[in-house]
Amino acid sequence: MLQNKFLFALLASSLAFYAQATRSAENKAAEIAPAKSELIEFVKTVLASNPRLSASSAAVGSKSALRNAADRPLYNPEVFLDAENAIDNSRAIGLSQSFDWANKREARTAVAESQRLVAKAEYRSIRWHLSFELLSGLAQNQAARDRLNLAEQRQALMQDFADLAQRRFKAGDLAQIELDLARLSLIDAQIIKATVASQLAEARQSIRNLVPDSRNEQFPELSSNFPVLPGVLGEPQHLVRKLPEVLASEMNIEAARSSVTLRQRERKPDPTLSLAAGREDDESIIGLSLSIPLFVRNNFSSEVVAASADLVEAEQIHADTVQRAVSRFISASERYRNTSEAWSDWEMTGQASLSRQADLLQRLWEAGELSTTDYLVQLRQTLDVRENAMNLWETLWLAWFEWLLASGQLDTWLGASQS
Repeated sequence: MLQNKFLFALLASSLAFYAQATRSAENKAAEIAPAKSELIEFVKTVLASNPRLSASSAAVGSKSALRNAADRPLYNPEVFLDAENAIDNSRAIGLSQSFDWANKREARTAVAESQRLVAKAEYRSIRWHLSFELLSGLAQNQAARDRLNLAEQRQALMQDFADLAQRRFKAGDLAQIELDLARLSLIDAQIIKATVASQLAEARQSIRNLVPDSRNEQFPELSSNFPVLPGVLGEPQHLVRKLPEVLASEMNIEAARSSVTLRQRERKPDPTLSLAAGREDDESIIGLSLSIPLFVRNNFSSEVVAASADLVEAEQIHADTVQRAVSRFISASERYRNTSEAWSDWEMTGQASLSRQADLLQRLWEAGELSTTDYLVQLRQTLDVRENAMNLWETLWLAWFEWLLASGQLDTWLGASQS
């Protein structure tokens, strides 16, 4: 019996240790390494002076003030004075107060609080999308700059090739059609350079839209060491509920539900109690009156129907928002995973093969074992592969930023507050 108890205790401790180790492994797998400190500080500095984010912050302050206003009493007391000079002279002073009999104040406060939370979620959403726009601009700018350098190398190579072709044509070693091909290759390289330069200007504009000092062109660099996609984060349905656009749609439901309650309570009339005291000739008078509105001509039922329809609309918008958020998260995960695999293949085999190919082509051409046309065709292919690798680098960073936005991990990666 004692042995069985010992074995049971040993098994229980082993299971507890295994569960703790599993949770530790899952937490470790779900951790995201933060970005470089230089990039984090750059994003913080840009967002701190962004007018769109400042406007959203002011909107949050406005909704907070309106929430405080909604929590104040609905009616103020009224003082009235009555004087009459006639056969009987009378003077009276009175006080009247309407009462929030149906507690409309509570419903108004609930609506205003939900609207404040919507504004707060929208502020966070704007901050996230501004960060995404800035990070995407950095990746596009860096990739366009690298493509421009490659375009300049292409143009230089084609210029040397055209000059050599001209000399060989004069020497009679080259046909006219090959000379024309060399000249067309140079023109094509010049067109590519102009196109890439235009793309670089467009990428820089996306950064200048957010950076206060447009004269500063020194932006943080993104490396080729890409982050690892976490293995464990949770179910997509649960994960996306923390996204600001989903939270905003949830708060819109609460606001619509509170509006229904408010419209229902507004159908109940609030009484007004009045108390007056005065004199009529030599006699003192005291008066007490009670008035209650009669909702006969308008019972405000249409407002309730409209509020109920708004609630249904908010619920359906929320369902659509959640569905789209889940789809976006799954697609972003697949896109980043697939692009990462392609980049890994490029780093392991493609990059080295490309360097060997360029060196081999040059040796064969200099030795005369490769015709001018074949050398030109294969050189173009080599340059195109390099440009495709740069495009893949840009695509991978954009996919990572998209995943951060879709998974709600942007603040974690940038070391920002979750509020």
